[in-house]
Amino acid sequence: MNTRTIAVVGSGYMGGGIAQVLALSGATVVIADISEEIARSNYERLLTETAQFVSDGLFPVDAVERIRAHVSPAASIEEAVADADFIEEAVPEKIEIKHATLRRISAAARPDAVIGSNTSTILIDSLAEAVTGPERFLGVHFSNPAPFIPGVELIPHATTSESSIALAEEIVAATGKETARVKDSTGFVLNRLQYALFHEATQIVEEGIATPEDIDTIVRTTFGFRLPVFGPFAIADMAGLDVYAFCYASLQTRWPERFATPESLKTLVDAGKFGTKSGAGYLDVPAERTAELIAYRNKAYVAIKKLMDELGPAPIG
Repeated sequence: MNTRTIAVVGSGYMGGGIAQVLALSGATVVIADISEEIARSNYERLLTETAQFVSDGLFPVDAVERIRAHVSPAASIEEAVADADFIEEAVPEKIEIKHATLRRISAAARPDAVIGSNTSTILIDSLAEAVTGPERFLGVHFSNPAPFIPGVELIPHATTSESSIALAEEIVAATGKETARVKDSTGFVLNRLQYALFHEATQIVEEGIATPEDIDTIVRTTFGFRLPVFGPFAIADMAGLDVYAFCYASLQTRWPERFATPESLKTLVDAGKFGTKSGAGYLDVPAERTAELIAYRNKAYVAIKKLMDELGPAPIG
């Protein structure tokens, strides 16, 4: 259980969702917004939303009571952060708004309070310019919808202290979510990958090769189907890095620069490291564990398919 006091500044859907999961982890959470009226309105919305999540079987049966007990709206940002051990900034994705908010947080927070930003693309180093004591500042990027997406990016900048990162990891771990540390770079990892896929998908539509509906079907029923279980490197290792190299060569017949073979892939293939079938690749899964891995993969895919059949099609058509 998390027994810390945490302030969430920005109580909209992202900030509110973050407040919910922090409160359910046991933390005392104070939410703030541009006015006390908005913070109180969003607090009531959180309770209503939580009740719906309980009704839908998505939250524990006592979630409303726990969130009512652990979350409170503050009259101001300054009041919210005054006693907080950790502060999560979740205001709109505009650097001038974030800078102004972070200055207010820095001026009112305890000197030892760790400050996180939920920015999805802005350089943490740029945001740190507005923070007094920037060594206590880092990106703590939850994904929408915050209550249900299990991964969180942690993005330290050049002077973030190890103790600040460790505290953020501890707080997120208490919610049951998984963290990954990434270096400070525009778009970080999540959105850099997500937008790369979206960009290629739009190119395919604009070339008239497939419709948005058919592309979505292909993504969710083929390589996207693997992604809840494996990341791109594990998938490549299982497919065979030599196969990937051949596919790159084929793509290069039309797009020699866009699909240039990654240097790391070329190095591995040249060294005879083809992934799981050779016992070495990006992730170096020992050859003697290949059968176990394949059995796990097959079991996972069948389980996901059963779950999707049970849920039925998404109501988007």
